[in-house]
Amino acid sequence: MFPLVRKDVPFEQRSDYPWRQFIVLFGAGLLGALAVIPYQLALLPPDTSGKAPPLPLLISLPFINSAVQVAVAVGIGLLAARAVGLHAPLSEAIALRGDVRSAIRQLDVVRAALLGIAATVLVLLLDATVFQSVSASFAQSGVTPPSRVVGFLASFEGGITEEILLRLLVMSVLVWLIMRVWPPSPTVFWIANAAAAVLFGLGHLPATAVLIPLTPLVVARAIVLNGLLGVVAGWLYWRRGLESAMVAHFSGDVVLHVILGG
Repeated sequence: MFPLVRKDVPFEQRSDYPWRQFIVLFGAGLLGALAVIPYQLALLPPDTSGKAPPLPLLISLPFINSAVQVAVAVGIGLLAARAVGLHAPLSEAIALRGDVRSAIRQLDVVRAALLGIAATVLVLLLDATVFQSVSASFAQSGVTPPSRVVGFLASFEGGITEEILLRLLVMSVLVWLIMRVWPPSPTVFWIANAAAAVLFGLGHLPATAVLIPLTPLVVARAIVLNGLLGVVAGWLYWRRGLESAMVAHFSGDVVLHVILGG
């Protein structure tokens, strides 16, 4: 369990930018962006006009966009995280050639995976009950889910790249901003966690709008269902470290895209 603000590291050391850790996290984010490409291609509608962009362009443009986003997220996110006491212990251990085994134990990987799976099961239950009408609309949209192999690859993008964007960047920056006007406390982290989770849910709306019309219930579904896993991931980031949140997100995506996918 981490302190609210790091006091164990001298300011002079904290002011040095962790370039090695930047490289580790940036590389991991790029791998996630590469892994999701087959999933993105599988969701493209059939080209009946013959005017679709060439395949290299379809692959390279989203990847370049993701690379820029990850670079910005890691660059700013590490600064904000270090300022407020949030950590990414595994990438730090790898970057500094430290004790990787100790970092993994710190992450509590098994509990993170179980929490991610439990949150996903709750999401599925809510989708089948509270949001059943919206789920039926998705089923009628005619979209065929990609194969389990493709879904498994896409889970790395959710688990790694999205966590870098949402937790390392958004949540860390929100905590830093709130601490400008609010003394450090658990409340600060919960507010930032909830806000990042809501933004994560809203980020799914553009893709949703392609399939079905946006209604208040559709918007609420996107926020609640995506936000649940986001809150779990945010809590793990705060208490255990960024990679713990990655494990939870990845595990939840595996349930959706592999165990129930295909």
